[in-house]
Amino acid sequence: MRPGQTFPDQYEALLAAKLDAVQALLHPLHLPAVEVFRSPSEHYRLRAEFRVWHEGDDLFHIMFDPATKERLRIDHFPVADKRISDIMPILLQLLKSNDELRRRLYQIDYLTGLSGELLITLIYKRQLDASWQQAANILKQQLANYAPVDLIGRARKQKIELDRDYIIEQLQVEQRTLRYQQIENSFTQPNGVVNQHMLSWACNVAKQLKGDLLELYCGNGNFSLALAAHFHQVVATEISRKSIRSAEYNCNLNQITNVQVLQMSAEDVSAALLKGSQLKQLDLSNLQLNTVLVDPPRAGLDPATVELVSRFDDIIYISCNPETLKVNLDVLNQTHRIERFAVFDQFPYTTHLESGVWLQKRS
Repeated sequence: MRPGQTFPDQYEALLAAKLDAVQALLHPLHLPAVEVFRSPSEHYRLRAEFRVWHEGDDLFHIMFDPATKERLRIDHFPVADKRISDIMPILLQLLKSNDELRRRLYQIDYLTGLSGELLITLIYKRQLDASWQQAANILKQQLANYAPVDLIGRARKQKIELDRDYIIEQLQVEQRTLRYQQIENSFTQPNGVVNQHMLSWACNVAKQLKGDLLELYCGNGNFSLALAAHFHQVVATEISRKSIRSAEYNCNLNQITNVQVLQMSAEDVSAALLKGSQLKQLDLSNLQLNTVLVDPPRAGLDPATVELVSRFDDIIYISCNPETLKVNLDVLNQTHRIERFAVFDQFPYTTHLESGVWLQKRS
């Protein structure tokens, strides 16, 4: 399948095939009825990155076929949010006629949100100077005729922000509007509509739980902010310093005061808690950490973290890899039963399918 293509008339059949594969993989675990959360069939992706190809006077976006490594010209990209797909040809047309901005331009990154804000990063294989910044300011004014845009210029060991390096996303969760700072060149959930489904599902689970929440791999506070309303206290941990700062910013932005964000890896949290140690300077004696939420990378949970989460009454496991989820659930199924299982179609027209699992400790 060519990168960036969509097949709306085949969406349901392709999703059903992915669902069948996940159910077959996890069949020995005797899953409850699977809850399915769909994506829009087009214009669902809020991030896009393209190499830039120079051919005489022409200039165009390219991607590489992951199977053949063939260079593919991208003139139409219906996978991307409509703000991105609409601005792509306009931006290229303006760049073509500007020698300062097009010279040694290597890559263009786009970041938008359901809020409507749009951030474009121009990446170069040369150093940028005042002439580039002056030209970029004019470009921003020209783009404003079509959409409000923030621009960033990047080169080796160089970053120039015309205004700011982030957007403020707005997500609707349980009749609440949550606002998130999403920083350029950092991980954010790429499918905003499905992300809202994920957060709402997790909140629906959390309504039935009590006490306090420990969250591993919290990122910019994506789940932390949404779940704070359902727990007395949330202890959220993350290793990335940039994500930590963003999570703290987002708590202040939403006036959420019951989330404590700690810079710790999941492995360090596991080691500390399994030994009965403190988490940084946090006094655990005043907390009832009955529930843990994990949203690990594709490698899943390491054995020490699996041992740690198995001690909690309730586990909310968000997975981006069914294979490693299966490995972890084979162990956790010995101490917990699966109460709910959901799939979230973050990436239509691919084999990728995210999952959400609620596990409750066996009596």
